[in-house]
Amino acid sequence: MKQLKKDKKMRVGRIKHCMVYFLRIQLLLIYLSILAGNAQIKVPAYFSDDMVLQQKTNVPFFGTASPNTPIEIKVSWAPQSIKTISDPDGNWETPVPTPSYGGPYQISILGNGEILIKNVLIGEVWLCSGQSNMEMPLGGWGKINNYEEEILNADYPKIRLLQVEHKQHRAPSDADNISATWQLCNPESIAGFSATAYFFARKIWEETKIPIGLIHSSWGGTVIEAWMSKQSLKNIDAFNMELQALTSKKAQDALNVMNTSKMENWDKTVEVLDGKKSHCWTKASYNDSGWETMALPGYWEDMDKTLRDFNGTIWFRKSIKLTDVEARSDIEIVFTADDNDKLWVNGKFIGASEGYDKISKYRIPKQCLNVGANSIVIRVFDGANQGGIYGNEFFIRTSERHIPLAGIWKCQLGVSLQDLPKKPTIYQQQNRPSVLFNAMIHPFVKFPITGVLWYQGESNVDRAHQYRTLFPLMIQDWRSHYSNNSLSFYFVQLANFNEPIEKPVNSSWAELRDAQLQTYKALSNTGMIVTTDIGNPFDIHPKNKQEVGRRLALIALDKKYGKKNVFTGPIYQDFKVVKNIVEISFESTGTEHGLVAAHHEPLKGFSIAGENKVFYQGKAIIKGNKVFVSSSKVLKPKAVRYNWSDNPQGNLYNRDGLPASPFKTDQWEDITK
Repeated sequence: MKQLKKDKKMRVGRIKHCMVYFLRIQLLLIYLSILAGNAQIKVPAYFSDDMVLQQKTNVPFFGTASPNTPIEIKVSWAPQSIKTISDPDGNWETPVPTPSYGGPYQISILGNGEILIKNVLIGEVWLCSGQSNMEMPLGGWGKINNYEEEILNADYPKIRLLQVEHKQHRAPSDADNISATWQLCNPESIAGFSATAYFFARKIWEETKIPIGLIHSSWGGTVIEAWMSKQSLKNIDAFNMELQALTSKKAQDALNVMNTSKMENWDKTVEVLDGKKSHCWTKASYNDSGWETMALPGYWEDMDKTLRDFNGTIWFRKSIKLTDVEARSDIEIVFTADDNDKLWVNGKFIGASEGYDKISKYRIPKQCLNVGANSIVIRVFDGANQGGIYGNEFFIRTSERHIPLAGIWKCQLGVSLQDLPKKPTIYQQQNRPSVLFNAMIHPFVKFPITGVLWYQGESNVDRAHQYRTLFPLMIQDWRSHYSNNSLSFYFVQLANFNEPIEKPVNSSWAELRDAQLQTYKALSNTGMIVTTDIGNPFDIHPKNKQEVGRRLALIALDKKYGKKNVFTGPIYQDFKVVKNIVEISFESTGTEHGLVAAHHEPLKGFSIAGENKVFYQGKAIIKGNKVFVSSSKVLKPKAVRYNWSDNPQGNLYNRDGLPASPFKTDQWEDITK
């Protein structure tokens, strides 16, 4: 009986506990409902003070509010307000018609609360994107030509700037993920902003007095496929695994295994080929009297101009003397290599380090040391750009002293990357297909723009042939997302870079430029500027961004603003062979028909080949708006190429001072295919 009463009491207690718990849940839901019902109206951050709206269009205003809340938008350029209502989830959107350019105006958005947006201009909005040459600021790491004066004079309140932060997403992101707001163009805001975009806008403003809004969304060192949507890439087999890995852990794991295997095999190939050359170079007794010398620390590109295009391994040797006391205790060797290094002391392997920005610190046990002479061998591997041992920390630390290692070292080339299979393309972070489109372009597709400025391609040079497919596909992709099949798209053809080479050569840079040229020819309402005359052989980031921006503006002034000026240099049109001479005709030869050779020099930059596909320097002369090319070494010519190298030196212009685009008349297979 007592047990039954006890059980009944426990059941009643549990029931009461459940009822209290249920009541708390109900109260919480009611409280959350009340909060939701009073949610303040919100819009994306880029609907901010000082913004520019595209003229003569319908700009979608959108955001969130309480469910089923009346929304009213009052604009100071029109007497009537625009009204809508949020849906049951609290989302709302409505088009706002914009007039011709002008302002400043004020916009008030009423719902649960009020948003007031002040100092709004109506004008033209340009999206500026690409990699580091678009990202390159006036000041900061960029330091363009005359940057201090340019920054000081950059007071243009009718030019407005929106700097998009670096982000990446696996799936398309919405506007709420953008925290950037608009700024007036002045010396404080412009120093860290895109120089190319600024000089473009400045020229447009000076010529038209139309307010300009610049959305700058670029990221240095990125590949074009990162800026393309998943839908546009889905039919290209090369990206299938990477795209699947964005949404599937199983696919990501499989991709990681495959990439690891690829890199391990490639690394083994490097070691095997390098080992065949260097199998005895680590020995303390090795005679290095036949080696060259180099002063370290320093980058080998700076020390020896013949190494400016060298990527691979270089071996360094030096002998250091230690006292009896020093040789009977451990020592430490400290240095920094770009990219990776390996160290041997007296023929014994000590260790390896990876990373161009990591200081290597090696402890050398006393068992490896000799009293007197000690052999030090360092192998440096560089995969791209500059290579060598650099920095101020370059010494041996013993129990008694620091021994500086700066000075003359013996050096010998190991394996060159040109002797190796192409390094596997491993997509990392921001270079994964579609992730930058998702995070840095997709949030703006509802925000009307007049056009796009694009400066990218250096990171795709090794796959230039593929760029023939990717680049026009990206333009069509963006136009589709903006619901504008004629969206203006103006871009920069790659500048000259690397050491000039006199004789005709194959060139991946030339192939990338040709892919850009073919895109310009194939797609309407595009524009391309040529920059092979304003680059820098030793700097992939040339400083003359004033001229880059000006040339881009020439396209817009003609095509968009009706100024009817010449905006491009000569563009290859057609050719024919007459006996042993090739006759080349051009489009865009300038306001006065006829071509010119710059600097009053003989025309240069042309090469010519017969059926054997061996190119020789051609003799070229101008007659009117045509160029005639020949060579005594090519009796039956089949093809002509112009400025076909990494750093071309051709001098063909039109009379408006704009350079001709590199081109080829042949359809012979690309080296990057």
